[in-house]
Amino acid sequence: MAQRPARRAATRAPILVDLALQGGGSHGAFTWGVLDRLLEEEWLVIEAASGTSAGAMNAAVLAHGLAIGGREGAQDALAAFWRRVSEAAALSPLRRGPLDVLLGRWSLDHSPGYLAMDIATRVFSPYDLDFGLPNPLAAILAEAVDFARLPQAPVKLFITATNVHTGRPRVFRNADLSPEALLASACLPMMFQAVEIDGQAYWDGGYSGNPTMTPLIDECVSDDTIIVGINPVERPGIPKSARDILNRLNEVAFNAVLLKELQMMALLRSVADPGNERTAHWARMRVHLVRSGLLLELGASSKLNAEWEFLTMLRDEGRRAADAFLAEHGEALGTRSTLPIEYLLQKA
Repeated sequence: MAQRPARRAATRAPILVDLALQGGGSHGAFTWGVLDRLLEEEWLVIEAASGTSAGAMNAAVLAHGLAIGGREGAQDALAAFWRRVSEAAALSPLRRGPLDVLLGRWSLDHSPGYLAMDIATRVFSPYDLDFGLPNPLAAILAEAVDFARLPQAPVKLFITATNVHTGRPRVFRNADLSPEALLASACLPMMFQAVEIDGQAYWDGGYSGNPTMTPLIDECVSDDTIIVGINPVERPGIPKSARDILNRLNEVAFNAVLLKELQMMALLRSVADPGNERTAHWARMRVHLVRSGLLLELGASSKLNAEWEFLTMLRDEGRRAADAFLAEHGEALGTRSTLPIEYLLQKA
């Protein structure tokens, strides 16, 4: 975007919303675009954000930006973060191959660097090939987020990582967030060594909540949650190549906990005791989803493509998807759910 669109004046009473931001590597730039568009609506007031992996980083940068400069500060902070990600990847061997560039494909399927890494991660672990190199995201996060200010940020943060020993999620909140916590939330075990925090080892939060919904309900007052979906729940056909099978397994695993939580919400709608405030809040939650069919078309390897052209394409797609969501479902916010989660009970 060469020029930021004019901010839309509040045309309706404020609606308090929570955000549930999925992870998905570079595809998290789609979420950047969604947030960029939602921040233009003065009547949308963000109470909290739950995030995992790239969703966790978007959430933390969003809260940081809101704390230092309001809505425009958040937009600027998100743009600066993703620009830093692209610049850090400029010298990475994980670049598109000439054929992919020629054919206008965003995947890294023909990238020598990606193919070598793909083979290596199937044979060796990060502990076998420890080159002692720091994760470049650590420096980016230290520059992009003032962690000391997050406890006073206007947005509650719930960042999920998976405890390696117990398999259970740990949810980091504003006061205990750090670059290490965000790196833990994005720690893919075949690519990175586990991140140790307080003597405990953590892997990617997607295995235990992508993202977790529970704190958005138990610790917030908003009755509307907007999920920004990155990983397709349904995918046509049967994957047959080793790469496609692994990708689908990851999608299924990373969606499983979220689907279970949504199923529980659907069940509680029919059996909740009105006198029990906790179960009543679960039952009255209104759930919404922003997604794009484009993400279904992108190959798994493109999640490691950090070219600026690709990231800004995803950002623009996120803005378009959010715009379409607001046009179709904006009036439902604060009134009714637009994601029919009861459908999940029929599928169970």
